[in-house]
Amino acid sequence: MAVTQFNVLGMVLAGGEGRRLLPLTQERTKPAVPFGGQYRLIDFVLSNLVNAGLRKVVVLTQYRSHSLDRHLAQTWRLSPLLGNYVVTVPAQMRTGRHWFAGSADAIYQNLNILGDERPDIVAVFGADHIYRMDIEQMLRHHIDTGAGVTIAGIPVPIEEAGAFGIIDADADGRILSFLEKPSAPPAMPGDPARAYASMGNYMFDADVLRQAVTQDAENEDSAHDMGGNIIPMLVAAGEARVYDFGRNEVPGQNERERGYWRDVGSLDAYHQASMDLTSADPTFDLYNPRWPLLTWHFPYPPAKFVHEEGARSGRALNSIVAGGVIVSGGTVRRSVLSTQVRINSFSTVEDSVILDNVDIGRGAVVRRAIIDKNVKVPAGAQIGVDVDRDRERFTVSEGGIVAVAKGTVIESP
Repeated sequence: MAVTQFNVLGMVLAGGEGRRLLPLTQERTKPAVPFGGQYRLIDFVLSNLVNAGLRKVVVLTQYRSHSLDRHLAQTWRLSPLLGNYVVTVPAQMRTGRHWFAGSADAIYQNLNILGDERPDIVAVFGADHIYRMDIEQMLRHHIDTGAGVTIAGIPVPIEEAGAFGIIDADADGRILSFLEKPSAPPAMPGDPARAYASMGNYMFDADVLRQAVTQDAENEDSAHDMGGNIIPMLVAAGEARVYDFGRNEVPGQNERERGYWRDVGSLDAYHQASMDLTSADPTFDLYNPRWPLLTWHFPYPPAKFVHEEGARSGRALNSIVAGGVIVSGGTVRRSVLSTQVRINSFSTVEDSVILDNVDIGRGAVVRRAIIDKNVKVPAGAQIGVDVDRDRERFTVSEGGIVAVAKGTVIESP
């Protein structure tokens, strides 16, 4: 049966606090966190949806959503002539004067959207992972199997599976159980070295979703969570099947990138995923014109590198440099520079993520750091050199990454 015969609604859950990403989530929700020089985390799932032809999308927001709302309003304007849209839906308190109690409750409180749009299928996806996925292939698999819900599963090494929600499925893909961080994870059918980890991406029959969240809302003992409550309910009812993300084929994607998916939910994971982009041959390739990563490009001037006077030479090596950046006599290595960053003379930036409108002062040194927007690093300052001293001033991750909050005023040394 043709996919085009079905009315499919995309529903993106974008209300996460992202506490492990503090201070980057101090003033913004996790899906609004910048990534890769010019994107926001939510751009990746939205790019996957619209590239796959799913262009009716609601984004459910809650926590510190202004930055996300503004980004979506400026960026994601699809053609109304064709009935396409990406719209934000805040917590509307339709069921009482309270915020969303969990991801399932977020959908329950917005069941009016399903009533208005009357979809056959609802694609419920998370908003804060880095990956490419042709979602139409998952949709086709869901239709062909006749499942009530299809869960995207990513194969992970069996020795690492205890850190994930694990899907236990039979050879036909029917899910037998869903296990949260099991000590003895079940292997994938026919592959004892790997297990299916849930990506938190679901394809629902609309009626099944409506009934499940309504039943869950009546259960006072429920945490009202999609992965913790709704999925186990449908697994028990025999309604759930797995879709193997490892078999997803994206146009223009090389074999090394197949199955790439990163949860950047901690400072260390965010930093590592950012550093991966700076290698000469990164696993995740930003430069795939056949499956573009979409975002709004502000009219900044091109990046500029000035001065070539011995030690005072403006250069960036193995780095990503966005528009509006000026590297003025400083050196950048293995770093991501977002828009309107300025690197002044004799300064050094290494293994770092520098977000918008940051000024690195003359002679300053920044290593293994994440510096949020609108920070001025004074001349001669050092960040990431003496981590013990950095802990007195900034946030330092378990892996030793120094994170400086948005707008922080740093005292001169």
